[in-house]
Amino acid sequence: MTGLGAVLRPQLAPERLRAVAQVADEMGLEELWLWEDCFREGGISSAAAVLAWTERVRVGVGLLPVPLRNVAVTAMEAATLHRMFPGRAVLGVGHGVQDWMGQVGARVESPVTLLREYLLALRALLRGERVSAEGRYVQLDDVALDWPPERVEGVLAGATGPRSLRLAGEAADGTVLTANTPPDGVRRARRLIDEGRAAAGRGDDVHKVVVYLLAATGTGARERLRAELVAEGVADVPDLGVAGDAEAVADAVRRLAEAGADTVVLQPTGDEPDPEGFVRFAAEQVRPLVAAQP
Repeated sequence: MTGLGAVLRPQLAPERLRAVAQVADEMGLEELWLWEDCFREGGISSAAAVLAWTERVRVGVGLLPVPLRNVAVTAMEAATLHRMFPGRAVLGVGHGVQDWMGQVGARVESPVTLLREYLLALRALLRGERVSAEGRYVQLDDVALDWPPERVEGVLAGATGPRSLRLAGEAADGTVLTANTPPDGVRRARRLIDEGRAAAGRGDDVHKVVVYLLAATGTGARERLRAELVAEGVADVPDLGVAGDAEAVADAVRRLAEAGADTVVLQPTGDEPDPEGFVRFAAEQVRPLVAAQP
């Protein structure tokens, strides 16, 4: 069955997170996702707070930009979340927006090389292994976590281009695709991910694909959706985003699921006037329709 979630966009002030998270938990939404966009909320700190405020909802962070974070620190923070909230934290890592990385002096010459080294080291550390690495970007000398997760949790990678998608299949446990990915893009991504999995001999592993879906409902939904697609420069991409009632949104979720998405995360427009209402709409109206789909 297709998983359904919603994302708390970082345009929402940090002090608003608690109320929205508690609505998601009370309404039985499966997953609530957060972003670590520069220069807004911190991903790990926000995730820890949301997990502490709730009891059931799984909390995803998609994505943590790897140029900003030493891999050992990310492993320590991830392991802490996994041990304190078993089975409820989902962490994804990615290249980061290159202009932002440049602003803070963290831009690297080869983002793909960094992500490969980072994924391999992070997954090994979370498995409880003792790791030494002399990579181009990742250097570790006999590092092991004192408190690795009791249950190994997967690490997801954000990817868009062919090289990154193949790398996700090779070195990650799942992939996060942006809301600029229509159903045909999901199919293409799945093929490239599977190529990476085959090359690494991981054809039998489960590889979860999470796809964001830009969605708008209520008053002015079509206008808000159109404005955001225009701002992103993707207004002419077919089957991208959805505006309308629960039936329309559920149908868009179904198309992404048929293309290969395991979980679809509803992404409100940046000017969504009622974040709590959006989460309630996803849980109460869209979720039953998605669950009923064959």
